[in-house]
Amino acid sequence: MEIKLIRSRRRTASLEVRPDLTVVVRAPLEMPEAEVRRFVRSHSDWLEEHLRRMAERRAAHPEPSPERARELIGLAKEILPGKVAHYAAVMGLSPTGITITGARTRFGSCSPKNRLCFSWRLMDYPEAAVDYVVVHELAHIRHKNHGPAFHALVASVLPDHLERRALLRR
Repeated sequence: MEIKLIRSRRRTASLEVRPDLTVVVRAPLEMPEAEVRRFVRSHSDWLEEHLRRMAERRAAHPEPSPERARELIGLAKEILPGKVAHYAAVMGLSPTGITITGARTRFGSCSPKNRLCFSWRLMDYPEAAVDYVVVHELAHIRHKNHGPAFHALVASVLPDHLERRALLRR
């Protein structure tokens, strides 16, 4: 396991497992190295679990070939605008636009100006999961957080939203 230490003007230490399976430890400038090692050891169970999950995710969704990437980009451009239009009408919402990106760590986002972004990598998942991400991002037009009202809106459109969300984690 490769561990990268980043020191900064922070007060606490943190751990991050990156998609390439490297572990990033962020620590305060003044934290002694022995304490950093102790921190990592004390979180070894968490680290092992997240490394295992990330490895499984990488195995299930390897980096696509350039040909497959072009295919997924085409699918995203063809399918996502229609899904956004459909669910926007159902929810009574109006996004200001749609962008297709190559984001690796998030499937979608909603800007403060209500522009929706979707990663073309989402097209490698089941349609039920794609619909969930579309509804999730549209819900952010009305609710800019993940509070109870946000979840109620998503559930009103997709009562099985939890099962659909779980498809993204496989």
